[in-house]
Amino acid sequence: MRICSLLPGATEVVAALGRTRYLVGISHECDYPPEIKGKPVLIRATMETGLSSPEIDRRVRMTLHAGQPLYHLDETMLVRVRPDIVIAQDLCHVCAITPAQLQHALRVLPSPPRVLSLNPSTLDDVLADIERIGEAIGRSLEAANLADQLRARLQAVLLQVAHADKHPRVACLEWLDPLFSAGHWVPEMIACAGGVDVMGTPGSPSVQITWEQVQAAKPDVLIIMPCGFSIARTKQEMSRLTKRTGWKKLPAVKNGAVFLVDGSSYFNRPGPRLIDGIEMLAACLHPSLEQTARPDAVERFEKPSPPARKRSVSTR
Repeated sequence: MRICSLLPGATEVVAALGRTRYLVGISHECDYPPEIKGKPVLIRATMETGLSSPEIDRRVRMTLHAGQPLYHLDETMLVRVRPDIVIAQDLCHVCAITPAQLQHALRVLPSPPRVLSLNPSTLDDVLADIERIGEAIGRSLEAANLADQLRARLQAVLLQVAHADKHPRVACLEWLDPLFSAGHWVPEMIACAGGVDVMGTPGSPSVQITWEQVQAAKPDVLIIMPCGFSIARTKQEMSRLTKRTGWKKLPAVKNGAVFLVDGSSYFNRPGPRLIDGIEMLAACLHPSLEQTARPDAVERFEKPSPPARKRSVSTR
């Protein structure tokens, strides 16, 4: 079996199910697990790198408005690797090639492969897709076991946070300029971690919001997870938030509860590591509870120091 996975999350599933050696093609964003390094890359972004958040947003809007593709599929390489199955998505046309692009490219193949198109919007969808991938690549039993293990870990978190004294108000920002609140499965992740998402709607796409909406929401905790950004990359953009009027008045900022997370690995991609993301969120929202996971992809941002005490003046 020759597998092309054009989605990072699906590539992780294929590898977790023991089919890494059958991968003959991946996308430019497929970077985990390490053993996929060196696999043929079939997808490339058409946009140049090194752009700022507003520049990326502007280029994406202009490209889509002009009817131009955001990604290029290497048809020559596609013919060379001759896939039996292609795993793609119809969830976000900004994150991957469109179904129309894929169908056009597949016409160059002498024998059309099976196309498994994923479109998850909830955690249940993501777990069900693991089993769909397993069935498609001949690893149904392994996929069922993986999904059960992930559900067990999720249940463990739910039991932990069920004893929490409070459920903090949480805002998750998926882009910083313009501002977007995270949608799809992220609000559900917040709920599973024992919080209340005050900006996103479970199962609905991410939406553009205003700074005034963030202020009005008064989040106790702020999670910064720009789509496709590492923590280091996010730090370069944080001034787009910290320079806004009223930043220091947000409850989350006052509480020292602003967290930068590795969005690409644990929040933006629909795959097994979303459960890791929930475990990390639980550690952020409820630090007093015993946690089963180490939040190794979370960094607290600018925890405020306590005010300096004034020295009393001696009057002798």
